[in-house]
Amino acid sequence: MNILFVCTGNFCRSPTGEAVLRRMVEVAGLGDTVTIDSCGTHAYHTGQPPDSRAREAGERRGYGFAGQRARTLASADFDRFDLILAMDGGHFDRLRQAAPAARAGRVRRFLDFAPGTGRRDVPDPYYGSAEDYELTLDLIEAGCRGIVAMLRERKATA
Repeated sequence: MNILFVCTGNFCRSPTGEAVLRRMVEVAGLGDTVTIDSCGTHAYHTGQPPDSRAREAGERRGYGFAGQRARTLASADFDRFDLILAMDGGHFDRLRQAAPAARAGRVRRFLDFAPGTGRRDVPDPYYGSAEDYELTLDLIEAGCRGIVAMLRERKATA
């Protein structure tokens, strides 16, 4: 399965999702069955590594960001990825509008995989505090645990 995380600038939330899920699927023994990437809806940070505050928060919890560089969503992504995860409602709406009709079902809200959080959106920590980055990471971990559970179930029924 090919999974794509999408946020605004591919600078905080989506690269964190990529890093967290990459580690979780490897720990779960599913790394050879999943391709993970991230991108943004806007080109604000194209070519840059993820935000240093997001990296620091993630690295403290053991996640790696090596090799990640911001990029923008490409039309080919709708064909390449089986699951396209919007980090908030604005991203979801933009992705659904951009997706070809035959691929619109691939677009999902990321926190649909973490219903226990009581949230629909992963808040953007960019203008926030260190605590905002920790909350974002908590929510991303919860969603990624849900995705890993879904991947395990799919593997068991394959």
